[in-house]
Amino acid sequence: MILGVSSGLLTFNIVIIVLLLAWGFSWLFQYYRRKKYATVLDQDAFHKGMRKAQVIDLRQPNDFKKGHILGARSLPYIYLKQQYGELRPDLPVYMYDQGIAISTQAAAFLAKHGYHQLYILKGGYNGWKGKTKKSKY
Repeated sequence: MILGVSSGLLTFNIVIIVLLLAWGFSWLFQYYRRKKYATVLDQDAFHKGMRKAQVIDLRQPNDFKKGHILGARSLPYIYLKQQYGELRPDLPVYMYDQGIAISTQAAAFLAKHGYHQLYILKGGYNGWKGKTKKSKY
């Protein structure tokens, strides 16, 4: 026993510290990737630039049908690796998902395939206050 702490409690504390460190390193790695490959835009900047850009929704098709940003097209992240050729590399790509994590992964993938004008909506669709469209069905 160290300083009156049982070995079970000490093991629990070590596990918690390791998990927190892993989470912290993961967050820093995602932050670095986001900074390296894309620009994160607030809603106003996203809305101003989206008219001259390709706006893609990286969420699943059922989420897209429930509601999406007006003018966006559905290109789920799971299909991006097969269909990224449908995007024009000479135009800006504005992307969003539920939050920001999937957009970061998509930006890293697209940047490695020659796309350089990559923008991510800060807060994703969850934080969007602009116009949306929902499927009738």
